Amino acid sequence: MSILVINSGSSSIKFRLFRQQGKTMQLLANGMADAIGLSNSRLILENERIYVNQETPLANHTAALQRIFQALRGAHILAEKNDLHLIGHRVVHGGEKYNQPTIVTPAVLRDLKKAVPLAPLHNPANITCIEAAAKIFSGLPQVAVFDTAFHQTMPETAYLYALPLEAYREHGLRRYGFHGINHQYVYEEAVEMLRAKKKKFGRVITIHLGNGCSMTAIKNGRSVENSMGYTPLEGLVMGTRSGDIDPALVEIIAQKMSLSLADTIDYLNRHSGLLGLSGLSSDMRTIWAAARKKQPRALLTMDIYARRIAKYLNAYIGLLGGVDAIVFTGGIGENAWYIRQRVLAYVRHLNIKISPRLNQANKTFFHSPASTAALLIIPANEELEIALQSQKMLRSLPKHKLKA
Repeated sequence: MSILVINSGSSSIKFRLFRQQGKTMQLLANGMADAIGLSNSRLILENERIYVNQETPLANHTAALQRIFQALRGAHILAEKNDLHLIGHRVVHGGEKYNQPTIVTPAVLRDLKKAVPLAPLHNPANITCIEAAAKIFSGLPQVAVFDTAFHQTMPETAYLYALPLEAYREHGLRRYGFHGINHQYVYEEAVEMLRAKKKKFGRVITIHLGNGCSMTAIKNGRSVENSMGYTPLEGLVMGTRSGDIDPALVEIIAQKMSLSLADTIDYLNRHSGLLGLSGLSSDMRTIWAAARKKQPRALLTMDIYARRIAKYLNAYIGLLGGVDAIVFTGGIGENAWYIRQRVLAYVRHLNIKISPRLNQANKTFFHSPASTAALLIIPANEELEIALQSQKMLRSLPKHKLKA
């Protein structure tokens, strides 16, 4: 079975092509169509044999997806359309209705369009790619895998805001949580590793640190808390997002800076976080380089970033009644030993201890022998999780259900 995984944005499509080999998934190729609809649009395709990076006209997502297929054929990775068996899509928001991977039907597509107000920056691009793939690969099963699905196990006490209940019942205003695909993937990977070492894994906290950042408290395989909320703006300090702020600041920022409501939300989403605090960059590597030169603003930014993570970490340990393992993932989580060191300094009182040598070497297990909790680094792999979930969903359905 060959599975094309699509992770679409407003002007880009990231993709990976997998083929099942026995019980494992083999990565055949990966790449990206970038700057869709712009004059500098580009296609990148690579595997162990080839590397393509070329400017090419990509007028829209349909044209980009068609170009991706042409490139896969031209590189002799796929021969014909019927070499492909399934397309799996990352869909950011499924609302409350979708808590499992779902075969895309006309009814599902209508529901996704209704959910656009919940994720106006992401869901439209996801829908566009589903529709484009339906035109190019007519009749091929498509599966939507939802970033919010893993967090649908959160209890009411976690997902309800302290608003009048009518705000939830009539308007759906609640915490949904995000990055669920990767939180689920690294949790499952961690469980296998911990089981092999005969270590406990009933209480796990996963920490996803990339341009977007979030944390999940997982008890016996179920997400019970996620730091993001109704939108991905809530929670940790991120690359350009503010994370938690006093809600009254939205009106105050708008008034003092003469911004519209839409521009104020854009200010919090695209001009804050690491970028706003440091005045340098949203890239932690740039901030770390400045911090090594003792630049005060860079040092302050890193300390604020780590402190916010530590606040959530201590809170989640309390909610879980302890912790068996803490997992770091995402570009910063996997590579920035200096951030992990700062964060975990706040839990030394719980005898959660790192090995400085293993931490700086970015080893998978980096706790000291005396630590009460295992500490792990697991690389993010949303696309593999989407492929695995899509395949599982497809095989669980009778054939007549695929075109329902």
